[in-house]
Amino acid sequence: MRGNQKLLGAVFLAVATVGVWLLWLGWDTEYTVEEETSSTSGPYEPWQVIGCVLTLVLLAALAGTRLSPWLVAPVMTLAFTVAWAWQAASTDDSGLWAVGGFLVLIGMAAGSTVVSLAGRRLGRALASRSR
Repeated sequence: MRGNQKLLGAVFLAVATVGVWLLWLGWDTEYTVEEETSSTSGPYEPWQVIGCVLTLVLLAALAGTRLSPWLVAPVMTLAFTVAWAWQAASTDDSGLWAVGGFLVLIGMAAGSTVVSLAGRRLGRALASRSR
C-alpha cells in the first residue's frame, strides 16, 4: 500500500472510530440516581458499552485486513481516547476523568492491537486459500 493510501486509510479509520464513539456513547451524558439507595450510575447503559465494543472489534478486524495493525492500533486508540476524554473532561469537576481516560487508552491499545493482528492473520489466510 502506498503512502497516500495509508494516510487516507488512517484518516478514514480515525473518523470511523470517532463515529463509533458518537453512535454509541457520545450522545449520553445523563446519570441515573436510584431513589432507594441514592447511588448514581452512568452515564452509559450496559447495552451501549457492549454495542460500542462489538462495533470497535469489527472495525479493528476489518481495518487490520487492509492496514498494518501497527497503524490501526495507535489510530483507533488515539481517536477513541481523545473523543471520550474530551466529553468526560467537560462534564467532570472531580478530575477523575483522567483516570478513566488512562483506562480507556490502555483498553483501546490492547484491544485494537490484538483484534487488528487477528484481522490481518485472518485476511492473509483467506487470501492464500483463494489462490
